Amino acid sequence: MRTILILLGTSALAACSGGGPTTVGGNAVQTPGGGTTTTHTFVNPTDPKTYQAIGASSSYSYSTDPVAQVQYGQLYAGNANTVRDTGLQITYNPRDGIFDMKIADAKSNTNIDTRFQDPAHRTAFGGALEPQPGAPDLTSKGVIYFENGTASGVFNTTGYSGMAQTFFYQKPGTTTKYVTYAGYMRNELNQGEFTLNGGTVLRSNYTRKRAAFVYGERTSNNAVPKTGTGTFTGQMLASMVYNPLLDVDPSAPTYYQWIDGTSTTTVDFAANSFTLALAGSVHAPNFDLNTSQTFAMPVGATFNAAGGGRIDLVNAGGFVGQLTSAYFLNGANRTDLTIAGSSIDGSFFGPAAEEVGGGFRVVGGTPDQRIDILGVFTGAR
Repeated sequence: MRTILILLGTSALAACSGGGPTTVGGNAVQTPGGGTTTTHTFVNPTDPKTYQAIGASSSYSYSTDPVAQVQYGQLYAGNANTVRDTGLQITYNPRDGIFDMKIADAKSNTNIDTRFQDPAHRTAFGGALEPQPGAPDLTSKGVIYFENGTASGVFNTTGYSGMAQTFFYQKPGTTTKYVTYAGYMRNELNQGEFTLNGGTVLRSNYTRKRAAFVYGERTSNNAVPKTGTGTFTGQMLASMVYNPLLDVDPSAPTYYQWIDGTSTTTVDFAANSFTLALAGSVHAPNFDLNTSQTFAMPVGATFNAAGGGRIDLVNAGGFVGQLTSAYFLNGANRTDLTIAGSSIDGSFFGPAAEEVGGGFRVVGGTPDQRIDILGVFTGAR
């Protein structure tokens, strides 16, 4: 595993991004006569466009020091937005290959306004430069990565400050044509000395932010079918904090982990109802300095959740509901979550509701545990 020094050092670029035929703005469609069409589509856009995204964001701030070997001063916050109150925005300009991303969510302590423009911001797994530690490798699923950041001072000494942020999304047309899913992670580290027992200790202060969201060409309300049924299958991506150990060991650290997998959304248009089933696999934690690196949910454990709700185009702009069950499987061991709160918020995408996309959240309800899963899903008929 690369150290966070490498993470920040290889990302010290101004906040901009690369473009090219593998971005959302890919190549124009070739016509039989050898020319190109100019019709704008989500897979092959020709015009700049801003998308209001649906999804969730969270943040986790804390400090560590080499003496205590624990996280302290923790502050965690998360929020899943609704279809009409997103706080998430993506703008893509196919002329310059520029992505602008904004997240304004006071409930998750997240306020991000960044641009990925420099061609060197495009990155991939393998080689000397690749996405920062903690980014999930979803290359096999057509996911594209961008990264920028800054750093000053000398790592692991007083006065060091660094930030790296990664934006990644599934290339439209891979599994869906009118909606896609994306993820975002930002790791900040500031180091300085503080006095302890007459001596000085190097303290590391962390602020970590995560987001997952879907965006695309939404279906107008009058184009959503009023009769019939449909089954939509697609992808799922979630960010998770999972720490059930605090009542056993209050010093047990909390780490972020990604979950990725599949989703199945079944819709009854006549009954204005839907069901959602999620299945995914847990990725490795994003560790920090000077903690035990103890974590409870093993890499490769599977996540499963199910729920449903109603279609409410007038009041909600899509469909809304709750997840009613969620559990993990680690081999033969099953861990059912006690759910204190949950949500599903989604919309239809495409000219005639050919696809779906939305966000979800599961908040753990067992006392003295920090469990929160915030994610998104897509699907095509």
